Amino acid sequence: MTEAEIIACLRLQAVPNIGDLTAKKLIAYCGCPTAVFQDKKSHLLKIEGIGKYTLKGLFDKVYQDEAEEEWQYISSNDVALSYFMDDGYPEMLKHCLDGPIVLFQRGNIDLKGKKLISVVGTRNITSQGRLFCENFIEEITPLNPVIISGFAYGVDITIQRMAMEAGLQTIGCLAHGLNQIYPKSHKKYAQSVELNGGFCTEFWSSSQPDRENFLKRNRIIAGMSQATVVIESAEKGGSLITANLAHDYNREVFALPGRHTDKFSAGCNNLIKQQKAQLLTSAADLVYMLNWKLQQEPKRPVQRELFVQLDETEKSIYSYLQLNGKQLLDVVALDCKLPVHLVSSVLLGMEMKGVIRPLPGKLFEAI
Repeated sequence: MTEAEIIACLRLQAVPNIGDLTAKKLIAYCGCPTAVFQDKKSHLLKIEGIGKYTLKGLFDKVYQDEAEEEWQYISSNDVALSYFMDDGYPEMLKHCLDGPIVLFQRGNIDLKGKKLISVVGTRNITSQGRLFCENFIEEITPLNPVIISGFAYGVDITIQRMAMEAGLQTIGCLAHGLNQIYPKSHKKYAQSVELNGGFCTEFWSSSQPDRENFLKRNRIIAGMSQATVVIESAEKGGSLITANLAHDYNREVFALPGRHTDKFSAGCNNLIKQQKAQLLTSAADLVYMLNWKLQQEPKRPVQRELFVQLDETEKSIYSYLQLNGKQLLDVVALDCKLPVHLVSSVLLGMEMKGVIRPLPGKLFEAI
């Protein structure tokens, strides 16, 4: 992009009533960012969904001045800018209509041909969560994926540090400009992240880590990757927002289950119960669901006394799946002569026990 086009993009970002969707509409209609400001307002008002209120302030010089000032910061501080139609823009994020029109990056980010996994979770990570992070990174390392997270307390910084220790690339997606690090206590990890990946953000150098920025940031974490993993979450929290966004983007979501009495498993258990996330017990589950190939897949534990854990209905369904292989829920219900709602509930319970697993297309198979 030329300097004029970059400044035009920044100017579009600066106008209060123009979000990413509207900016993309304007650029598509006019042909390029600079052409938006060369057109007449009367012509732009012909675009479906765009009215006078939306365009209020579009041609105000104050936003041109702000854009030029931000460009000075970008060009003077080793910041890379990625336009949403550029090859260097994250490929998966291009498919998100509300993805930012520009991303600012710093570090050594290389996404070409990479598998991308977003990992989020509670800021109050438990010892169990920490152990799962360690095992997950150890198991997934042969695939050399890029680990994306929010560089926050808890799960975020834990998974990113472990990724770096394993030699994996990691990206911290920030809710503020690249001129600062939040939380400040994580500044000591910033250089390592830039050497082993980097940081990305849609926010200007003048942006502060305000609450609404974290909510906006979550859509980038969800949109950049092929899969989002939730490792521990209370009943409410930012990681659940990210998981729901990933689900809305039609991406695979995985959640680490826990006991119903565990506060920081409630969010994960609800995602699984609502069928917004696949149950995750190891990296092998994610690899299988995404049809990725590990050079050496981790061995799954052998369950010797299987039927000790199952009631008669569960035994019947499990035997049916063992005999017939992958089957649709409705077919299982029909052949086992059971109501669909009952089979759906029983299958979820069996999934939690680790004896069956769901597959894309509402299929199920015995493990």
